Amino acid sequence: QVQLVESGGGLVQAGGSLRLSCAASGRTSSIYAMAWFRQAPGKEREFVARRIWSSIGTYYADSAKGRFTISRDNAKNTVYLQMNSLSPEDTAVYYCAAALRPAAYTYWGQGTQVTVSS
Repeated sequence: QVQLVESGGGLVQAGGSLRLSCAASGRTSSIYAMAWFRQAPGKEREFVARRIWSSIGTYYADSAKGRFTISRDNAKNTVYLQMNSLSPEDTAVYYCAAALRPAAYTYWGQGTQVTVSS
């Protein structure tokens, strides 16, 4: 089992920045990748960014490229999502997820709300 706890959401003005955190515990040695997803009201959940747990490999959705950065603190078993140049279109509940094998996100956090005002 892997447990994920997100934090760092909140209200920010357009153009501002936020950093989300996702602390992993439990069988972290089994994790293949960690990712961030988001779900806006009335929309389907969408992929935002991914980081391979044991390497520096990252991948971003087009909407996140150049504005968001996913990183990891090995000592803290924590993954971050630094979000810059935020716009109202980024308003959503952001979830972190852990995969034990490629593209199979089995474990999910509770979500953290990000609201960007215009």
